[in-house]
Amino acid sequence: MLERQFRIRASGSTVGREVTAGVTTFLTMAYIIFVNPDILGAAGMDRGALITATILAAAFGTLVSGLWANVPFAMAPGMGLNAFFAFSLVIGRQVTWQTALGVVFVSGVIFLVLTLVGVRRHVVAAIPEEMRLAIPAGIGLFITFIGAQKLGLIVASEATLVALGPLTVPVVLGLTGLLLIAVLEIRKVKGAILIGIAATTALGVALGEVAMPATLVDAPPSLAPVFLQMDLAGALKWGMWGAIFSFMFVDLFDSVGTIVACSYEADLVREDGTFERIDRVLEADALATIAGSVLGTSTTTTYIESGAGIAEGGRTGLANVVTALLFLAALVVTPLIAVVPGFATAPALIMVGVAMFRNVSRIDFSRLDVAVPVFLTIILMPLTYSISMGLAFGFLASIAARVAAGRARTVHPVMWGIGAISALEIAVSAAGTG
Repeated sequence: MLERQFRIRASGSTVGREVTAGVTTFLTMAYIIFVNPDILGAAGMDRGALITATILAAAFGTLVSGLWANVPFAMAPGMGLNAFFAFSLVIGRQVTWQTALGVVFVSGVIFLVLTLVGVRRHVVAAIPEEMRLAIPAGIGLFITFIGAQKLGLIVASEATLVALGPLTVPVVLGLTGLLLIAVLEIRKVKGAILIGIAATTALGVALGEVAMPATLVDAPPSLAPVFLQMDLAGALKWGMWGAIFSFMFVDLFDSVGTIVACSYEADLVREDGTFERIDRVLEADALATIAGSVLGTSTTTTYIESGAGIAEGGRTGLANVVTALLFLAALVVTPLIAVVPGFATAPALIMVGVAMFRNVSRIDFSRLDVAVPVFLTIILMPLTYSISMGLAFGFLASIAARVAAGRARTVHPVMWGIGAISALEIAVSAAGTG
């Protein structure tokens, strides 16, 4: 049965390798169970329900990807997209979290339609490569800033807007956790972030900063506070379309970039350079986003941590089935998950930010027509506390820079449309704050 479903032997793998790969992938991305509820909880959502929603969304997306596309590419609520949801939309623009869930749902539906009709590939081709590299770098910087805030390392200041916070016990514990995660990552220890979160929490318990639950095993928290709570009417208002397209752009580049990278690692690239099963993976990605919004969480996307499982020999969707089952098993230890403090998850945000920023080295900063839009994209995400604003200014600057450099003909027609949407997003946001 396994051979018929997953074609394991034809993929050059074995059941044992697939199981090992699935376990490895789970260990490297299980930190999302702790981090995602912490981020979305800042938007006023019920943290217990978010733990359940995060686990179910990850299990669903990973299963669909494994069974439908037969690839070892796991899925979960995306880092960066959850920050956009909580801090840019809900906190920054004062949108209700119910409306934000509606925005995620609508973006997922449009995403699925664009995938089915083959438009997504054209959109990716329209965006200059330097902008595709700048987007994750900017999000990484934004996530790092949020992590430093949640840790208490960075605090508000009337004089300078931000300043160094006091070195309290939780801050010191968080910095210790950050150092541990960094050392483990440098040593290429699998599950480094998860180990760092667990060790920091244990230190917090030992020092009396964290209270242990009465029981470690229990039924998962009710999903009711966030399940089917999306406000579609609010999401379809004119002022929300900029946010919808921003979610689409970020998810598009995140998922396509991850799928391409993992496809090379899993030997799923044909001799002509095309990618096997990419359409099915993109369809699974869009379905996972829709399902995630129904469950009550932000955009679900393909995880680069899947590469750890692929490195262990994972080549088929069976690895995904194992990863999904381990996520579901985590439902019974939610009391333990719920006690993980913010100072234990904040270092994970910082390290994820570092990972997302690394590809900036591939950008040619010697050319000003490249450097200016890239720099604006990256720096304005944390400074405006909005991923969508960084995208909007970056896209407009990219068009203007190419025109100024006498390269207007290199601006893809789709890019002109993206520029118009970006200008509208800035105008609506400025009108709202003015």
